[in-house]
Amino acid sequence: MEYKEAKQEFIQAWGALGSKWGINRTMAQINALLLIAPEPLSTEQIMKELGISRGNTNMSVRMLMDWGIVHKVLVAGERKEFFRSEKDMWELASRIAEQRKKKEIEPLVKIMGRLKNVKGKGPEVEEFNKITKEIMDFSTKMDGILDKFIRADQHWFTRSLKNVLK
Repeated sequence: MEYKEAKQEFIQAWGALGSKWGINRTMAQINALLLIAPEPLSTEQIMKELGISRGNTNMSVRMLMDWGIVHKVLVAGERKEFFRSEKDMWELASRIAEQRKKKEIEPLVKIMGRLKNVKGKGPEVEEFNKITKEIMDFSTKMDGILDKFIRADQHWFTRSLKNVLK
C-alpha cells in the first residue's frame, strides 16, 4: 500500500473511532492528521488536507485543545497558528480517559447518588432501588479505576495488568 492511501485509511479509521470516545469525526480526523504529521500544521494545511471549512477546523482544533490532546505551537518567523497532537500514546489515552470520565462517569455517579433509596413500597420500588444501587456501585468503581489509570504511569499500569492476566 502506498503512503497516501495508507494515510487516508488511517485518518478515516481514526475518525470513525473518534465517535466511540465521545468526539466527532472531524475532530478525530484532525487529531489523526496531526498525529502522523512530522511537523506542526497550520489551520490552512489542515483545511486543505481534510477538505473542511475554516470554521469547522477552528472549532474542532479548539475542542481538541480543550481535551488536552492538541497543542498550539509557535513557529519562528510565522504569524499563523500551528498545531501538533499529543504523540505519546499513554498520555493521549490518559487524556481521553479523563474526558470520558468527566463527561460520562461523573454525571452518572451524581445522578445515581440522587436516585438512591427511593421511598415507597412494592416490587417496582424494590427493583428500582436494587438496580440503581448496582449502577451506582459499578459507576463508583469505574470512576476509581479511571482515576488510577489517569494518575498512573505507563510502567505501573503495565505491571498491574500483567498481574491481573496471570
